[in-house]
Amino acid sequence: MNEEEMYVETTATTPTALPPRVGWRGWTALTVLMLPVLLVSIDGTVLHFALPQIALHLEPTGIQQLWMIDVYPLVLAAFLVTAGTLGDRFGRRRMLLIGATGFAAVSVLAAFAPSAEWLIAARAAMGVFGALLMPSTLSLIRSIFGDRNQRRLAIAIWASAFSAGAALGPIVGGMLLEHFAWGSVFLLAVPVLVPLLVFAPFLVPESRDPNPGRIDPLSILMSIVAMVLVVYAIKEIAVDGPLPGWLAMFAAGIGIGALFVRRQLRMDIPMLDVRLFRVGTFTGALLVNLLSVIAFVGFEYFIAQHLQLVLGLSPMVAGFVLVPALVAMIVAGLVVVPISKRVPPRILVPAALMVSFVGYVLTAFVAHDSALALLVAASVLLGIGIGMAETVSNELALSSAPAAKAGAASAVSETAYEIGAVLGTTILGGILTAMYRTNLVIPDGITEAGAAAARETLGGAAHAAEQVGGDLGAALQAAAASAFDAGVAVTSIIGAGFVLAAAVIAATMLGRGKLARPDAH
Repeated sequence: MNEEEMYVETTATTPTALPPRVGWRGWTALTVLMLPVLLVSIDGTVLHFALPQIALHLEPTGIQQLWMIDVYPLVLAAFLVTAGTLGDRFGRRRMLLIGATGFAAVSVLAAFAPSAEWLIAARAAMGVFGALLMPSTLSLIRSIFGDRNQRRLAIAIWASAFSAGAALGPIVGGMLLEHFAWGSVFLLAVPVLVPLLVFAPFLVPESRDPNPGRIDPLSILMSIVAMVLVVYAIKEIAVDGPLPGWLAMFAAGIGIGALFVRRQLRMDIPMLDVRLFRVGTFTGALLVNLLSVIAFVGFEYFIAQHLQLVLGLSPMVAGFVLVPALVAMIVAGLVVVPISKRVPPRILVPAALMVSFVGYVLTAFVAHDSALALLVAASVLLGIGIGMAETVSNELALSSAPAAKAGAASAVSETAYEIGAVLGTTILGGILTAMYRTNLVIPDGITEAGAAAARETLGGAAHAAEQVGGDLGAALQAAAASAFDAGVAVTSIIGAGFVLAAAVIAATMLGRGKLARPDAH
């Protein structure tokens, strides 16, 4: 018996009967648990589409613009492990309700942010409460659906809420942005979360780990500091290059993370059971999630700006352009459920990811020529592959971990997702920003202030071009669009590389080891 099997066996209980199948109450509870997932997905997509208006009204710098997007998943990722531990100890439903209440309140503050700094701070606070929301939803699904076939479908439906939110976000957000101020997009949190607060206490059963890790303040501090240092360093390296200061920060974060792992291994009841990573399927699923999310979020970052600021589409029309891809992602996530019962994940997931790989490569060749139909086709391919791969890998991450460790497994899985979201914007967005500034040629006649604004962001260039007007303004807009799309071509190839790496990991790590009897965990 290898180490992976020994861990699963020692944390499992011997089953005496098949797990019960849930009825209407369980599926209704799933509907309630989809609400925060839907909200988080809408929030992320809406922000990408609201960014051009935010750039015009709050006039953020290029770094501030990246932080508006990055700070939420960064803070969320930093607190997820702690949030998962709190849910295991004090109750996952309780953490869900606290997170929903705080998230709705802070969203109202974000809606009326008077400055870029205010909005960044509000987004950071949303990350804290979002950390309480996300692990709770996935771990509650694990405790509600004991039957693996039902759980696989439940996770596919849960995952489809991400895609549904991404599809609804641009449309609903686009309508709001065309008729109201940009802050209106954050107020969407209130009507989405109120039903959760009303129905969750009656429909969602409370669950917790019968043997939870103790609340260890030092472990909490170490996990947060390690995460912030590593992700922040990667963010800055992507923009400024491997400067000694950022490399030192990265090394410090890795060192603190190693000390955190060492401390958990020495504790009788650790805050986070790091032995989960000895399960090859669990670790492989996390890496697949991480890399595929980096690629997909990076795509979302530049495609929203390309559609609005290069092609000149309104926010609502730009949202409709991406609907086919997001619908394809939802359908693919559901269709893959029966397929996954017959095709091993080490074959199914790589095959799905190669579809996304083709979509990303196609994006690199069509973005610069503004071929809208081909760009839609590329986004559909990307959505199909990610939708299938994410559904299977999420289910594997939960099924390969013991049920008692559902909170920890869900927290780690969500951490991988959110780190991927941060790095997607940080790495691909940072490279795109750097290439945009390098390739931008300011036409003669543009004032120094206009040139400075144009060099910061594509939104700044659009605003400067609008102020200048005439042929000179059109020349600045054309130069900015050309510089931006040159960067898109390069970052698309890099995104394709992330997808390819995820496919290789899936082929070599998923399905290794005999993780039978997952429902016994």
